[in-house]
Amino acid sequence: MRLRRPIALILSAAALVAPASAFATHSVGTSAQIAWVRRAATNFVTAELSRNGTGACGILNAPLRATLHRRTCAQRLDARATALLHSSAGRAQLHAQLREIPAAVVIVHGNTAALTLPTPLMGNAANRFLWTENCWMLEG
Repeated sequence: MRLRRPIALILSAAALVAPASAFATHSVGTSAQIAWVRRAATNFVTAELSRNGTGACGILNAPLRATLHRRTCAQRLDARATALLHSSAGRAQLHAQLREIPAAVVIVHGNTAALTLPTPLMGNAANRFLWTENCWMLEG
């Protein structure tokens, strides 16, 4: 009899944890917020695929758009896109991201959002976005 009680407690605890893990499979935020994050990610990947560094920079948070080592954001992202598109693995990754974004889970919390993709959009495995400049901007 004593063994059943701990098992019942474990099963009850498991039932409480299950909804939290199931919750992570769904987007959180208003439908407009979720759509904006997905649109920003799509615009970023589309700009990379078209080697449009200026367009890709338009999605980045202000600190990432700064000139570094005498290279503008557009110059850096043009070089990044060229390198990605030079390899078949890089091209495949960008095309896969473009296909995955519409169904990706988006979690919005306050003025930050995360987009769940198997690969990072840009150097950040979390794919974090910040609500700034009246739109969602990708953080590094």
